[in-house]
Amino acid sequence: MSSDPKLRRFILRLAFAALATSSISAAAFAAPTSYPLTIANCGRSVTFDRAPDKVVSIGQAMTEILLSLGLSDRVTGTAVWFSPVLKQFDAENSKIKRLADNDPSFEAVVATGPDLVAAEFEWHVGPNGSVGTYDQFSKLGINTYVAPADCAAKDNTTGGDGVRKEMLKTEVIYQMISELAAIFDVQDRGEALVARLKEREDKAIASVAGARVTDIPVVFWFSSKEIDGEAFMAGRNGAPAYIMQALGAKNVIATNEEWPLVGWETVAGLNPAIIVIAGMDRRRYAADDPAIKLRFLNTDPVASRISAVEDKHVVVMDSQAMSPSIRLVDGIETLAAAIRQFGLAK
Repeated sequence: MSSDPKLRRFILRLAFAALATSSISAAAFAAPTSYPLTIANCGRSVTFDRAPDKVVSIGQAMTEILLSLGLSDRVTGTAVWFSPVLKQFDAENSKIKRLADNDPSFEAVVATGPDLVAAEFEWHVGPNGSVGTYDQFSKLGINTYVAPADCAAKDNTTGGDGVRKEMLKTEVIYQMISELAAIFDVQDRGEALVARLKEREDKAIASVAGARVTDIPVVFWFSSKEIDGEAFMAGRNGAPAYIMQALGAKNVIATNEEWPLVGWETVAGLNPAIIVIAGMDRRRYAADDPAIKLRFLNTDPVASRISAVEDKHVVVMDSQAMSPSIRLVDGIETLAAAIRQFGLAK
């Protein structure tokens, strides 16, 4: 470096300015999409000749990602809702037609004139989709996209909610955000959203370092078709399993099924120390209402004797926070707070 003090100070100022500038998100410089764009999606290739003008979103998690990417003006219809939309999207979401609270009909979806149908679950839109198949939509010139989280290392041909062969990773959620951002040519928004979520995830996990537990048995109860019948419990590789793994807890359910039906005698035998129940507005099954779940746990002769119930270690968590969605970090934070509250943190 030059021996001239003024020149040295000038060079140092430039260096500090460069460092400050480098902290600006790379999202600001994201390259635009080059069409045609081909994406590998759930075992097939999907090609987009341009950014879609109209999209129908089937699945709340999918809808909230589209809204987070600033695409509310492209969404012509939504369906499959469990809870109220994220607060910041109340106004935008109120302007979008809700085709159905649960499964929409094929005709209702097509009637909105979409050039893309984006689905959270393959069993809604897929080879044998209950709403419509890939071929049905393709014949009408409508593209389809399914959340990678519902296909990655997951077999949906077995019926029910599928079988997940490997632990869900948040990377697959970030992949979905990046792919949707590329499809709609809003990569800057996608990169910014992924950066924010990764930062929150890192902070959430770091913030509970003192709340980590060692193999404390936990079970996640989503719902039940009949309140005193078998319950949909989280399998060992889905989103709830990721939450438990992040906090060092142990899932007492050992099957690869995403949400297997489990009897309460079996749950009682496993005797979880914490029961996490899903809170939702949906009223499709008898046990969707969290108040009904709580009443059952406290009055059923078998369930009421489980340690988690006797010790009042029951946590209500929004159903979307226990799914592969942008709310998954909320789930980590909710369970971590409960662990601290129950005095189970080491």
